[in-house]
Amino acid sequence: MEHQQTAPILIAGTGPAGLIAALAFADAGFPVTLVGPEASPPDGRTTALMNPALKVLERLDVLADIKPKAAPLKVMRIVDATRRLIRSPVVTFRASEIDEDQFGLNLPNSVLGPALAGKVAAHSGIEWRRSMVTTWRLDADEAHATLADGSEVGASLVVAADGRQSPAREAAGISTGSRAYPQAALVLNFGHGSEHAFTSTEFHTETGPFTQVPLPGKRSSLVWVVKPETAKELAALDDATLSMRVEQQMQSMLGRVTVEPGRQIYPLSTVTPLRFARDRVALVGEAAHVFPPIGAQGLNLGIRDIDDLVGIANENRGDPGNAKALAAYDFKRRPDILARSGAVNLLNMSLLSDMLPAQMARGAGLGALGGFAPLRAFFMREGLRPGSGFAALAGRPRKPMRQQ
Repeated sequence: MEHQQTAPILIAGTGPAGLIAALAFADAGFPVTLVGPEASPPDGRTTALMNPALKVLERLDVLADIKPKAAPLKVMRIVDATRRLIRSPVVTFRASEIDEDQFGLNLPNSVLGPALAGKVAAHSGIEWRRSMVTTWRLDADEAHATLADGSEVGASLVVAADGRQSPAREAAGISTGSRAYPQAALVLNFGHGSEHAFTSTEFHTETGPFTQVPLPGKRSSLVWVVKPETAKELAALDDATLSMRVEQQMQSMLGRVTVEPGRQIYPLSTVTPLRFARDRVALVGEAAHVFPPIGAQGLNLGIRDIDDLVGIANENRGDPGNAKALAAYDFKRRPDILARSGAVNLLNMSLLSDMLPAQMARGAGLGALGGFAPLRAFFMREGLRPGSGFAALAGRPRKPMRQQ
């Protein structure tokens, strides 16, 4: 293969991460083959995308289509709704505190998926094979995928966006550490009597978070983490009873609640690969990290995976799947992924723990965030862009002096 040429990229998986990866690599001038079925099953969930992730979507020319159907997130609150001995004060994060108009947007997946798929289908630099990979062969100088339709695709780099059970990850021999939590998330959308004022509230309970996130109008999405048997019981309730239970859990904060049709249950687990790239395969999205839905991290982290991977591929255009490039990707993503998944898993464990030290640590941490504005600003900046909290701290004394 000549080094002047731009090597082909194969992307496995057609969820949001796979579609975004296809657009990002094609926009960077790589020949892209995307492999996977077109229509995903109907998804009632929403995705909170923070400003840096939205900038990537804007660059890929997707944001304008979806923005009208999304709700801005201007305020995020954490409320300790446990009945435990040690409880934390309410912590409120306001985007205006760090000079941002909003933290991000909450998007229905039923809007995001089709918008991305439409852009991919129309992109001349992407060949979309609407078939599944049946077998992988990862050679020293190229990766090969045999598809269910009998055809074969070869590429320098495989981007594994094929989900938490990633067959591409398995083919590359990357092992994972995983555990199932005694929790499931009940997901639904609901209407409410009062305005949400673009505020998202995460109520922490003994079984996990109950998170309300604004949608356009007087509507919100809900992720309610409970024991798996409770999730089944709640999902089986009639609309009126479930509406009342949601309203009670929120302490009638948004007035009268009316749940909308469509309830989904997702079991909670955590999966962390021992490495993020190997044998011409780089992991992005849920192939690279799975953790509980706390603090809106999932797809935001996946978009950072893609952004970093495209950057490294750009420096290795002749052979972006070479061992050195993959090692660079693994090195670059490791701190961000481990820090995010570690923090989310730790917070989740502290909610489930009846042990007083865990409650005290969580209470002290949230108390410090609530009471100390610079620390809160640091966490908000870090939450949006890893490293920017530290950058703001480092940059503080160097403000230019105003001329007298």
